[in-house]
Amino acid sequence: MAKKILVVAAAGIGDCLIATPLIHELRANFPDAEIHAFVVWKGSKDFLEGNPHLNAVHQKNLVTDSTVDSFRYLFGLRRHRYDISINAHPQGRIHYRILSRIVGARLRVSHAYENSGWWDRCLIHRSIPQDYTVHTVENNNRLLPLVGAKPMLANHEFELFLGRPETAWAEQYASLHDLPSGPCLGVHVGSGGTKNLKLKRWPFPHWFELIQRLAKKRPDARILLFGGPEEKTEHEEILKAMKGSRVLAPATENFRQAAALLKYCHAFLSVDTVLMHLAAAMKVPNHLVIEAPTLNPTNLPWQNAYQLIPNPAIAGRHLQYYRYDGGPMRGSEEELKKLMASVTVDAVETAVLRVLGG
Repeated sequence: MAKKILVVAAAGIGDCLIATPLIHELRANFPDAEIHAFVVWKGSKDFLEGNPHLNAVHQKNLVTDSTVDSFRYLFGLRRHRYDISINAHPQGRIHYRILSRIVGARLRVSHAYENSGWWDRCLIHRSIPQDYTVHTVENNNRLLPLVGAKPMLANHEFELFLGRPETAWAEQYASLHDLPSGPCLGVHVGSGGTKNLKLKRWPFPHWFELIQRLAKKRPDARILLFGGPEEKTEHEEILKAMKGSRVLAPATENFRQAAALLKYCHAFLSVDTVLMHLAAAMKVPNHLVIEAPTLNPTNLPWQNAYQLIPNPAIAGRHLQYYRYDGGPMRGSEEELKKLMASVTVDAVETAVLRVLGG
């Protein structure tokens, strides 16, 4: 009997990409089901565009849109009469379980988080504890038995189905800037902007100095600044200072164009951000990750070799700083900035030059 299933992936944009193996598993288990996804961010919808395992993607920005419009939209989803809704990991805020209750699937499943309580019995029918020792992909697969399914796929890759418009744009950009002629390093100087997650960024003065050093020592290398409007100011400052060098800021319109362009990168550098996950999905070699307090086994680059640039100030205390309990990173702004500043420019430069062969 065909089922109607809703996958709720309403948290971070990167978390939506991480949910794609779960979506494929649901299709493998329920080949005749009508499978939908609900996301909050436009970037999340970009990742799911063209996914053959989904029948529909619903997107509503519950953060910026009015409360009245948001409730109206969620109650409108009740008309689909879903048999099952699955809250993909990690969605620790209770708001995500309330969202599922409003949509009202007959069977609602989720992980149990530190902030789960007796009230969750009114919101969710079945749950299992989240596990910080395994990746989010594996946490998601552990939900399958709760809906009468099991892992069936031999491999659980992130899935992004790019079309000709994105690949043609990237080909044109690569040709225009002669990217194939030498090493190309992609960097993302930003991070998520919700809660206080901007404080996990490596300090911009460090980025600025690093890029200046790299442009001087490896003038043959292209440095691509990935990001969107949130990084516009930083990109403009870098480009102004590096005028005449091979530092570029591609005007990608969405994550799909960014993904297509990542194919031309020989290396990629960031903290744990959506673009870190995208680089893993596109199998960028020489993947470098600056350790931030939000990094833990659940969100490491998945199925892509990477090198961690360690943060000596964290010293394995990631979960003391950040958990999936709906709250921000713990610590004052001064403390968190000092924490990230403890990763030196010398350490990052050494790692980058090693992979670029300089």
